[in-house]
Amino acid sequence: MSYGKALLLVLMACFGILFAAVWWVRRREQSRSSSGPGTTLFLVGVGFLTNFLDTLGIGSFATTTALYRWRGSVDDRQIPGTLNVGHTLPTVTQALIYITVVAVDLRTLASMIAASVVGAWLGAGLVAGLSRRSIRLGMGGLLLLAAALMLMRLLGLMPAGGDALELLGLPFVLAVVGNFVLGALMTLGIGLYAPCMILVSLLGMNPRAAYPIMMGSCAFLMSAAGARFVRKGSYNEPASFGLTLGGVPGVLIAAFIVHELPLDVVRGLVVLIVVYTAVSLLRAGLAEGRPAMAVAASEGPSAT
Repeated sequence: MSYGKALLLVLMACFGILFAAVWWVRRREQSRSSSGPGTTLFLVGVGFLTNFLDTLGIGSFATTTALYRWRGSVDDRQIPGTLNVGHTLPTVTQALIYITVVAVDLRTLASMIAASVVGAWLGAGLVAGLSRRSIRLGMGGLLLLAAALMLMRLLGLMPAGGDALELLGLPFVLAVVGNFVLGALMTLGIGLYAPCMILVSLLGMNPRAAYPIMMGSCAFLMSAAGARFVRKGSYNEPASFGLTLGGVPGVLIAAFIVHELPLDVVRGLVVLIVVYTAVSLLRAGLAEGRPAMAVAASEGPSAT
């Protein structure tokens, strides 16, 4: 392993530790004043299942959102923050594994990671202040996009990619700008894995190189965005803790014991679930805006 990659891994671990420290302080503050329900076995199970599938390439944000809405476990407004907070440490675990074992150019990897972190930091500040209706509509639309990307992968329509392990010139610039945008979108609950794999494949990289890029990006950006959501209190604490508590073992079992599964049936089921969840979020968001529009229509134009 090169010194540069080793330094990147150390920096990633430091980001994860710093995030955990911020979260731990917040948890202690909440434990003194909170008397609400705690982390349940269901919430831990969601963490295990979604991060297990995430490590095998399914993704975790869309599946977690679907499970939360199925049980009504988390308020829609808190889902983006809960995802970014709770999945951070399992994702750091994934990234440490994949960056160690998969070869990719360090300059390309580090630059794309840095761009995603800046995008996530700016995006988290914006998303934490959005209304529940805006989050429902935004997540609903982006989940439909995620479902389309999953379907493309299931049907073998993803770009084939090339053999390159690094990017230069204009492709390098496009990769950095693209990952900045994906980092910002991730704070609204759209996973980065499938879009990032499409991005690097279109630019001619080996699709296998997408794994350390997308997992490393998520590890850093979620540490940054998660800390911001924690400071603003815009997340569900018991659900986030459940994701972490179940998620880290799920990652380790998937990476070191299971390795891979015949996942086409699972992917097909996930596409259907994500589409259903997206439609329900869009319907809820649109319905939430109707009363206000009806009142405005009944009052008519104001006199001046």
